[in-house]
Amino acid sequence: MKTSQLFIAATLSTVLLTTTTYAHNKHSGHIQAPISSAIATEFDIVHAKVITQGSHLIFQQAVTGKVGNKQPEKKGQLAGAEVYSYVWPTSLNSSAVGFEADQGILSLALTVHPDFDDTPLYDEDGDGNKTNDGDKWHSHWVVLVPDNACGEGALKVKDIAQGSSPKLPLTWPNLPIFIDSPGFDFSLAKSEVLVRVPLSSLGFPESFSFDGVTAGLKINQQVHAPLLCVSDVFDVASGDLSLPGKSQ
Repeated sequence: MKTSQLFIAATLSTVLLTTTTYAHNKHSGHIQAPISSAIATEFDIVHAKVITQGSHLIFQQAVTGKVGNKQPEKKGQLAGAEVYSYVWPTSLNSSAVGFEADQGILSLALTVHPDFDDTPLYDEDGDGNKTNDGDKWHSHWVVLVPDNACGEGALKVKDIAQGSSPKLPLTWPNLPIFIDSPGFDFSLAKSEVLVRVPLSSLGFPESFSFDGVTAGLKINQQVHAPLLCVSDVFDVASGDLSLPGKSQ
């Protein structure tokens, strides 16, 4: 890892409470990251950006190896199931995509997890069954918050408290966490990940800050809150989760 999970959690907690200062360089809001031989090449980020292309925002990450080339080992059950992800934490409010406002770090994620399916509206492999596609890469919005129950300094996808009824996106997949399954178009080609997000789905934001992260997550072994914890941070584009990128 380029940075510790504890440091990342602390930094994300700070982002929840403070305004991010944008960093500017010759790439106008893009983030360039150093290569690390200690990180698996499919998760070793070298570049991240968010740019406007027509009516869409394009979320991009480039790595040193082939993107999407690795999947978690299938365990055959939900308990302890693992998730691999390419993630873009942002400064956008959680309300931008239909969640209750001010819930945490709104993050776009492209994920894969062979032990469960959380996109009930979509049939990613085209076999007529919408419930067996977790082993195909797909997009999510998630809200991340710190929770020591996942381990000291660790993060999780925010749980929905039992008995509460927070505002949720129309494409929420009926899971007890702050997750959305919007079905965005994406590509995994050579060393580059691209996700196409309609500007209209975010209320046409003028600009926002972002970072790039590659990470592993895991379902709680007891399948209760905290349900989905960040178990491993492979790489962080900025090196310190300061969200220095600026959408263009």
